[in-house]
Amino acid sequence: MAEVLLVAAACILVFTAVAMVGMWWRGGVADQMMSVQLLGSGGVAILLLLAVASGQWAVLDVALLFAVLAAFAASAFHGAAGRRDDAGAVRRPEGQSPSGGPPP
Repeated sequence: MAEVLLVAAACILVFTAVAMVGMWWRGGVADQMMSVQLLGSGGVAILLLLAVASGQWAVLDVALLFAVLAAFAASAFHGAAGRRDDAGAVRRPEGQSPSGGPPP
């Protein structure tokens, strides 16, 4: 049974890596955010399978921590991407200087 779970974890690892590379190199901000979320959910699935296959239940705690960190990474990426345009330049509200204050 452990061998089947290890093979399933390896398959998820390969599929997640291939899909993540494909989404990351498409260039869109939404694709990059989805690759971050895919890495988080794929990593959690792999860790859960490895925990059951090896019988080391502390890996479940690592999977839970990884899920929480992936959620924070996705929200931070969303916050940073929301302030940039398609060319990567930072958007500022009208009449705001680069330092963030009012124009001189």
